[in-house]
Amino acid sequence: MAKSIPVTNGTEVIYHIELTDSFRGLSDELKKLGYSPERKICIVTDSNVAPLYAQEVSEILKADYPNLFLHTFAAGEQNKNVATVNELYETLIRSHFDRQDLLVALGGGVVGDLTGFTAATYLRGIDFIQVPTTLLSQVDSSIGGKTGVDFMQYKNMVGAFYQPKLVYMNLGTLSSLPEKQIVSGMGEILKHGLIKDSSYFYWIKEHEAEIRDLQTEALEEMIFRSCNIKREVVERDPKEKGERALLNFGHTIGHAIEKLSDFKLYHGECVGLGMVAASYLSMKMGNISEEAFRTIEDTLHDFGFATEVTGFAPEAVLAATKSDKKMVGNKVKFILLKEIGNAYIYRDLSDEQILEAIAFVCK
Repeated sequence: MAKSIPVTNGTEVIYHIELTDSFRGLSDELKKLGYSPERKICIVTDSNVAPLYAQEVSEILKADYPNLFLHTFAAGEQNKNVATVNELYETLIRSHFDRQDLLVALGGGVVGDLTGFTAATYLRGIDFIQVPTTLLSQVDSSIGGKTGVDFMQYKNMVGAFYQPKLVYMNLGTLSSLPEKQIVSGMGEILKHGLIKDSSYFYWIKEHEAEIRDLQTEALEEMIFRSCNIKREVVERDPKEKGERALLNFGHTIGHAIEKLSDFKLYHGECVGLGMVAASYLSMKMGNISEEAFRTIEDTLHDFGFATEVTGFAPEAVLAATKSDKKMVGNKVKFILLKEIGNAYIYRDLSDEQILEAIAFVCK
């Protein structure tokens, strides 16, 4: 199995997304990109991924790139911060990395975001590639060049748009994920269908059993289609001036819940709750029918999402949405549905409307 998706800047290809079933071809891909054997490479990973894949990837790359370094940091969203970036800067400086060298982000979204931000800022820019190992990072965070770290409890508040030179996916890594990580990734996948492609949303719904069983053919088709949707959106709007904001469907309330949970809830779980709330608002606005809303809610539930949560005061969640980086002036920029497969940006929701939707999911 090998599929390649070119990503352009509107006029020329800037990198490829490679879907494969192993890490074996990684070194060959770097050669195609023109990286010579004397270039230094630093694999950046975390304490969860390192025991699984760091040795295998290191051995594959070291055969052609002997100047190889490994930097591992403690896993978890709580470590996606400037302090962790500083430690990586120190590794690169002490190892004499220059602008011709390369960082390899091996892991999930935290690893990819943090490595990308380091690459964007070290020596004012050094190349990096994404090697995403979770479903969430494969269909979402590895594509599109958003990099960043959290500041205090504010998610992705510091960052840069900085494109990788390659996204290399070994779909075999999905078999090592706990079920909650698969569910987390499915939140972004269902989002893609809800905002852009109703036929894809219903395809996911129809293939629930195969997807939940991690059947290879269904996973390949699903990840390929989700990557294409994300690619199309970010190509048209690379720096989130307009359409790309649609990818934030479910994220405003979702990020608020995630922050208030002190990141104990997975990102995708919180986005699932946020999508229920945003779909509820879309129904209340008269855009989608109650039947369509129940279809969305039931589909999320069928894929293992909680569609309600306890322990969060709706007023506190509302207050947290006001510190979201998606605020424009004093207005919360919300993504709502006109219908399944068709989303739009809305800036005129009242606090009362938002609070009602939050209360629907925060019992």
